[in-house]
Amino acid sequence: MQTPTTWIKSAATLTPSGFVEHATVQVASGQVVGVWAEGEAPAPQSADQVLDLGAQLVLPGFVNTHTHAAMNLLRGFSDDLPLDPWLKEHVYPAEARLQPGDIGWGTKAALLEMIASGITTFVDMYFALDEVAAATRESGIRGVLGRGLVTVAGRGQEALAEACDFHRRMQGSADGRITTWLAPHAPYTTTPEFLEEVGQAARALGTGVHIHLSETTREVADCQAQYGVSPFGLMRKVGLDRQPLLAAHAVHLTDDDLASFAEWKPGIAHNPISNLKMGCGMAPVAQLLALDMPLGLGTDGVASANSLDFFLTMKASIWGARGITGDPSWPNAEQILRAASWGGARAVGLDQVTGAIAPGLAADLIGVSLTGAGLEPVHDRTSALVYSATAAAVKTVLVNGKLVYQDGAFLTLDQEAILAHAAEISRRLVAVN
Repeated sequence: MQTPTTWIKSAATLTPSGFVEHATVQVASGQVVGVWAEGEAPAPQSADQVLDLGAQLVLPGFVNTHTHAAMNLLRGFSDDLPLDPWLKEHVYPAEARLQPGDIGWGTKAALLEMIASGITTFVDMYFALDEVAAATRESGIRGVLGRGLVTVAGRGQEALAEACDFHRRMQGSADGRITTWLAPHAPYTTTPEFLEEVGQAARALGTGVHIHLSETTREVADCQAQYGVSPFGLMRKVGLDRQPLLAAHAVHLTDDDLASFAEWKPGIAHNPISNLKMGCGMAPVAQLLALDMPLGLGTDGVASANSLDFFLTMKASIWGARGITGDPSWPNAEQILRAASWGGARAVGLDQVTGAIAPGLAADLIGVSLTGAGLEPVHDRTSALVYSATAAAVKTVLVNGKLVYQDGAFLTLDQEAILAHAAEISRRLVAVN
């Protein structure tokens, strides 16, 4: 008996080879079976579902390669500060007041915002990961979850054991939507010996490592003064170049770093809004693209970036990059749109699972409308998507072929209850700051 399928009709669908006009995407068992131009699709069976999106464009869902989802609770309470005092004097004290259950609600609040922005996969670094996993499972989207690891508080070994246990329990859960990585925070909050242990554990588990690297000039200078190498050089020194590695930020790269990327291609999570807002600088996107690095886009947490709108992230990425190069043609809108989906999937090792609309990949799809004031006329779709559109253009979100968002309605999460709980928690967290 033929498996029932879903037929998704749209004005056009973006595939790896470009837009297919008046396309129909065939989805079965959560995967894309085929993409058909008008008049070419097989006839649907009586048990099949037809989802007609009208004038919407169908795109691969976005991959948010770096965030701290539960920090949605801290939006806007400590702006306009350098990274070090922002963390130590404001964020860390507020996080110390988190109570059981708070992280779940904060994560759900972020998931609302991400889903509405077309994000179908997010890469999270935080703690209390069972709460994060439960929120991810409920939301219906895909999560790459890593327990943040530090040694400065004296709980490094305990936290690493928790992270390994979480991996064993949760890897591949939620119908395969949850992937788990190890997530040491940064070279300045851990030791080289601990980072070596993390690498050994990651290799034993067969998983990757997610870490903040080279975010500020001070971080790079301190690392060179203490260890004689850059933060990326330290990763090679302790053996973290021997398994998948996702480096968040990568703003300040040395010549040695760039030279090493010719053979070693760590994933890069580029967070333009957070980096520019906090005065950290801008990752050399043009150089990284020229080196064919696995480059994805990230929002960072809302506490620093204030928004999870992935369309704003694309804009900031291209504007910031051109501000460095002075070249208005490089990187171009097509490259940044690709980085937002397939590039992010590649950066976190999921490019054989998601990130594009192609047979055999997960049906993680979004429907975007380019109609209305501020968007029309549309002379070029890619230009409109990258330079003009905002999250408000997202009308439909599917993950593994299942609808999670449609026409402003969340189909898996209770928006009203989540925002009410998040607001109550947020007031408690920041009341004494």
